[in-house]
Amino acid sequence: MNKTLSIVAIFAATFLCAQQEQMIDTVQISGRTKVKKERAEFKRHGQSTETLSEYELSRNNSAFVEQTLNTMAGVQVDKRTNLGGQRVVVRGYGNDQKFNNWGTKFYLNSVPLTNADGVTLLEDIDFSLINNIEVVKGPAATMYGGGVGGAVRFYMRPEITKGVSLSEKIAAGSFGLLQSNTRVDAVGDHYSVMLNYGHLESDGYRPRGSSLKNNYAFLGTFKLNPKQSLTVYASHNFSNEGVSGQISYADYYAGIDNGNYAYAKKNAGNKFISDRVTVSHHWNILPNFSNMTSVYYSNLDANRIAAGAYEQSMNPNYGFRSTFSLKNKIGEDFQNSVEAGVEYTDSRSLVTNYRFTGTNDAVPNQVQDLAKGGSYFKNINRAYTVFAIERLTYVPYDMSLLVGVSGNSLQYERLDLLAMPGLVPNYNKDLSFQKNFSTVFTPHFALQKTWHNQIFNLSYSEGYNAPSAATAFIAGTGKANDDLKPERAQMWDFSIHGLLEHTHLDYQVSVFRIDVKDKLTQLSGGNYNYWANTGSQKNQGLELSLGYVYHPKNSFLSSIRPVVDLSYYDFKYKDFKTMTGGVLQDYSHMSVVGVPRTKFTVGLDFDTHFGIYLLNTFSYLDKVYTDFNNFNPQNPNPYVDGFTQYNAKLGYKHSFGKFDLDAYIAGNNLTSQINYTFLFLGNNVKDSDPGSQYYGVATTDVNPGPSKAYFFGGLNLKYRF
Repeated sequence: MNKTLSIVAIFAATFLCAQQEQMIDTVQISGRTKVKKERAEFKRHGQSTETLSEYELSRNNSAFVEQTLNTMAGVQVDKRTNLGGQRVVVRGYGNDQKFNNWGTKFYLNSVPLTNADGVTLLEDIDFSLINNIEVVKGPAATMYGGGVGGAVRFYMRPEITKGVSLSEKIAAGSFGLLQSNTRVDAVGDHYSVMLNYGHLESDGYRPRGSSLKNNYAFLGTFKLNPKQSLTVYASHNFSNEGVSGQISYADYYAGIDNGNYAYAKKNAGNKFISDRVTVSHHWNILPNFSNMTSVYYSNLDANRIAAGAYEQSMNPNYGFRSTFSLKNKIGEDFQNSVEAGVEYTDSRSLVTNYRFTGTNDAVPNQVQDLAKGGSYFKNINRAYTVFAIERLTYVPYDMSLLVGVSGNSLQYERLDLLAMPGLVPNYNKDLSFQKNFSTVFTPHFALQKTWHNQIFNLSYSEGYNAPSAATAFIAGTGKANDDLKPERAQMWDFSIHGLLEHTHLDYQVSVFRIDVKDKLTQLSGGNYNYWANTGSQKNQGLELSLGYVYHPKNSFLSSIRPVVDLSYYDFKYKDFKTMTGGVLQDYSHMSVVGVPRTKFTVGLDFDTHFGIYLLNTFSYLDKVYTDFNNFNPQNPNPYVDGFTQYNAKLGYKHSFGKFDLDAYIAGNNLTSQINYTFLFLGNNVKDSDPGSQYYGVATTDVNPGPSKAYFFGGLNLKYRF
């Protein structure tokens, strides 16, 4: 650890004597509000980066984050419950995870949400407070550590209007939805403070799929002196989600959803209690040299009941992230900027897991003998990242060269707390293990050229995913899987972010190819599952984001805003082989599971001079394959049919005196299309739980979404004292 900090300090100190040159994009943008921030992040990261501003996030109910994130090109969000179990897939990566997120880094206000094992749960985030999301697409390991999928960053921005204000947001609608947010903001010359209480309850659109969430949050920014500021964030969250379970494809296509009886008998659900505290310090050490350091702590107390198991866990995480930034002028023609930093996360968890027998309907939650079907583990995981990025700009040509590198390492240690001799009768094993992955360096290169408000970017970057602690151990054999190698990815990306029509029209287009080697895949060993490196995968595609703001003259309309987001993919397995039941299976040249060839969203918004607005969102998701050989006998088709969705929101905004008013009604799936929210993919297909109505008859691999139109309405009111 001391060596890591020394590297960062030396790298930063090398440039201390340089002169500052503030690099500011002076373009006055008349189009979408998100564009200025998006252009800055696109330049900074040197690869395709897209943002969602508060405007985009308000297109739907902000608590259902999948509705807005799914509009972004290159991003697909699945979920297993009404408001939880999100699986965020970026450029087709992460779609083969049965639970949670892995392979993509997540941040809240620049602080990691991802634990040291590389796994992210999003259950404790109050998405109604998020007013900006940034997605760095594809390997972004140079700045954000290991990750083939990229990085997703959520931001809660403080209020900036001086004074004290009280806000109340209330919404109600289909499926027993009742939602409220009560918020107080106080802003002065040297501080901004926010207190918020959020409540959400819903019966859910599926049987036994109710949700209850209570969230408490504090966000404060304080200017300590002209050079230093402090940001403090603290939250306490409670979440209780009913789990309906997956159903068969036959019932899905027939529009029948009675849930899964195996889950119903257990009263399946996920209960989470979480606490999160972050303190961030920003210091302008010199006019051209600054530092941002954050320390953070979180704990997730989880209680999960599924069809086959009961699990309780406590999951504390702590760490820090520190970034140094330097901006220089070298002579008359050159500018350079440097970012260098370190990130460290320590995750320690206690996990108990008991397997249900599944054979006693009178006592549905009866568990197996502890020696056969139970575990009690203490996990200690540590992740380190150190990074440095240099940008050199030749001012006369407005051309920049970006060079970056990061070092990433990971350590696991698991203690089997049932393995003490004599503690558990007939427990004749010790599932303790430890594993270290040596430091891996991942480079990033980019060449940027700005020409008439068009930013051209050609980049090469590498990504890295070490096996998680769960995948690095074979429970069926009781041994560590020492043959596993980390996944490695190489990405070429050519992107353009541009402004046309006097900056009213913005676009971002990207053509890319990602080659993933030593792909980690879950396989079946007959009586147990294990993970193996199964070969390589080639992801290539095109992504387009286009937006325009038109202001009609002599019309009651103040603006018309068309938006188009398109993803077109050709993702294939390459040299992809698995051993299943002792038989070698070769899936080379097959389509990657869960990835649609085409996905697009079209939006058309209207604003009037007297406050009425109408937001329209139409989206299409193409068909996908679910199993590696692109054929599933349980499915009427060898693929899962694609579907369309049409959502709309009609509202009225007005400010009068000290009040700001926003009243609206909205409808989703207005054409009543059959759709899904989650699929089991790859070797997770053909799921079958004893006790379900499908056992021995059909497998259950799909979680359906609401098949009929549903509605909600709300009132947002703010009073400024």
